[in-house]
Amino acid sequence: MKSSFSKYIFRIACVFAFLGILAGESGCKSVKLSDADAQLQRGEFADAAKSYRKIYNRLTKREERPLRGEVAYKMATCYRKLNQSARASAAYQNAIRYEYPDSMAFYYLGRSLQSEGKYVAAANAYRTFLEWQPDNLLGKEGLKGAMQAERNKNSKSRYIVKNAKLFNSRRADFSPMYLDKSLDQIYFTTTNEKVTGTNRSEITGMKKSDIWYSKKNEKGEWQRPEPAGGELNSEMDEGIISFSPDGQTMYLTMARRAPESNTSVEIYTSKRSDANWSQPVKLDIIADTISAVGHPAVSPDGKYLYFASDMAGGYGGKDIWRINLNERAGSLENLGPQINTPGDEMFPYMRTDSLMYFSSDGHPGFGGLDLFKARLNSTGDRWSVENLGLPMNSAGDDFGITFGEGESGFFSSNRGDGRGYDHIYSFELPELKITISGWVVDKDDEPVPNAVIRIVGDDGSNQKEVARDDGSFRFRLERGVKYVMMAGAKGYLNVKQEFESDMAEEDADYGVDFVLAAIDKPQVVENIFYDFDKATLRPESKTALDEMIRMLQDNPNVTLEMSSHTDRHGSDSYNEALSDRRAKSVVDYLIEGGINPERLTWKGYGESRPKTVTKRINKEFPQFEEGVTLSEDYIMSLEDEANREAADQINRRTEFQVTSTTFDLF
Repeated sequence: MKSSFSKYIFRIACVFAFLGILAGESGCKSVKLSDADAQLQRGEFADAAKSYRKIYNRLTKREERPLRGEVAYKMATCYRKLNQSARASAAYQNAIRYEYPDSMAFYYLGRSLQSEGKYVAAANAYRTFLEWQPDNLLGKEGLKGAMQAERNKNSKSRYIVKNAKLFNSRRADFSPMYLDKSLDQIYFTTTNEKVTGTNRSEITGMKKSDIWYSKKNEKGEWQRPEPAGGELNSEMDEGIISFSPDGQTMYLTMARRAPESNTSVEIYTSKRSDANWSQPVKLDIIADTISAVGHPAVSPDGKYLYFASDMAGGYGGKDIWRINLNERAGSLENLGPQINTPGDEMFPYMRTDSLMYFSSDGHPGFGGLDLFKARLNSTGDRWSVENLGLPMNSAGDDFGITFGEGESGFFSSNRGDGRGYDHIYSFELPELKITISGWVVDKDDEPVPNAVIRIVGDDGSNQKEVARDDGSFRFRLERGVKYVMMAGAKGYLNVKQEFESDMAEEDADYGVDFVLAAIDKPQVVENIFYDFDKATLRPESKTALDEMIRMLQDNPNVTLEMSSHTDRHGSDSYNEALSDRRAKSVVDYLIEGGINPERLTWKGYGESRPKTVTKRINKEFPQFEEGVTLSEDYIMSLEDEANREAADQINRRTEFQVTSTTFDLF
């Protein structure tokens, strides 16, 4: 529960007059309905729930069924205000069973069931409610949220959420906030048994809230919390805070109660002197003394104060507003319908001037209050709102977030607490480890010395790395970015590759290798095929030839000689003529692909240049020793016909040789 500054203050305390504490009600033998109604009107939900339960148990006669439905509905209201969802659901179901004549019973039943995580049942309750009020926006958003929650209940983000046990007591602890950018002190609101004062809240049954804090020791470890020093805490409720950028001014919410006057929730300020805080002073924001104003959040530049209020001029429920702290008069503005709904929007937190986090039960969510992220566009006229999803949100209330380093910090939630008590949780979004790695090697699978790899992303990133001695490299990447990579080295042609990292929320290591062609020796073009005894290129040669075109485009200063070679079969003149036509076929394809003809020559060598076995060829054909030339005499000396055919296969090849690196089109 949001203790004294969450749901019950905004919904009840600022609407009804505070008429004094009801004395000794629980000790009465017979509770009157008028007494219970008075407790409910004053927002004394804990006491009122007990009173209604006693009355409900007394109504056993058949003719009392309508009254039993009314009492059940009011009792359900108390449980809902106390965030005791299971009890609220049961009481609303009883009210409906006894035909309580208010369709809102179905809406609130849907809300309570949704807060229990019973999304299918909640959706059914919302549908019934919408049969009565088909245009009700809250009902529509509730149904949408329940259906989305059912679909997404097994889909969790990468956030890691843990109970921050050191900060939590057996009561309610919530709305943590870092003091300043040093991130070594954190303040929060608590109702633990050691707070100032002895009176318990008639609303929650807990002691009234104070502001406590914790700080880190020399080892960076959080220490056990203690009360904020000075004159800050009192017998009244204090809590839900924010700080000026320098950490010298605290903005806090206080509930001011006085007999014979309306209860008011207001924003106060307190000044820090060393470790002590001054007595709070009211901050005049609006002249309206009836409306609630709370949940302060200072912008990072200290210019604006964001807050929640139920003042007139909003979109229903509680809205988020802001004022200019330097020019308060006339600067009040509502954040508009992209943020605010007919429901409640509360607990704003400004991470940057255009990035806000807040909690809402009006936007579709998983139940209760959900945490949302809102980003303001570059023109400053529209917010885009995103639910933080599971596990940041739950079926319960999730609110009061603060960020520390990176995507980590604390927030509050009453998830899993049957009493509806809030507790502080830590959260962390582990950094995704997205990398691309591989090797830069030459055509013989040898590492290229001093190879340089450059990678440029369409996000503006630009990285450069020299490959290690073994040719390996690795870069860090971002999700959903298109990259262009170029590898090169002195004495080698450049090679370019393109790819796009996906948007998957998981670690990934992409693999890419660069095979560089040396400038000073012929390079075999693999997978070039011709029809038998012809110079016609077969279709399966297209992939290799298209790669040749890209390589020439990436190295616009290079000129080449394309050469073709045959095996030992056939006459010298026939083989030279055939290989010459085949080499020209390759050149023609490259020219058709857009390569300048002045950069290309061709030559057919027939069988006059048998291949010398390289390290790479030796790996594929270990029967041939590295360095051996596959001449006709050598091949004829081989006893195995299969080996002779393999040697012939190696000799039948298409190669290119760089002839110049100074070509200039202009």
